[in-house]
Amino acid sequence: MEPDELIHAMRQLLLKGYYFPEWAASKVFLNLGEEHGEQTIQKLKISERELEFLKHCCTELTYKEIGQVMFCSPRTVEGYRDALFQKLDLNTRVGLAMFAVRNGIVKL
Repeated sequence: MEPDELIHAMRQLLLKGYYFPEWAASKVFLNLGEEHGEQTIQKLKISERELEFLKHCCTELTYKEIGQVMFCSPRTVEGYRDALFQKLDLNTRVGLAMFAVRNGIVKL
């Protein structure tokens, strides 16, 4: 394990009481069974604005540019990101994009 990942894991343990590496979390989402797309969004209580942000995460836009497109501040964008990180138990933008693709929220 890289030192940065170890530090992140320790912080997650202190904050949440558990840590799953991104590769493990993605496997959990693959095994959600038949619940995909709309059912998953409803189950996880993802808001319309969070869903819009999630779609923008799959683009090359920066968070600042996403804020401009969504007509909100960069701090609000960070709030959407952090809420999705918590709801989906993820910690990177790549993880968010993978979730969006796997659940049919964004088509490749």
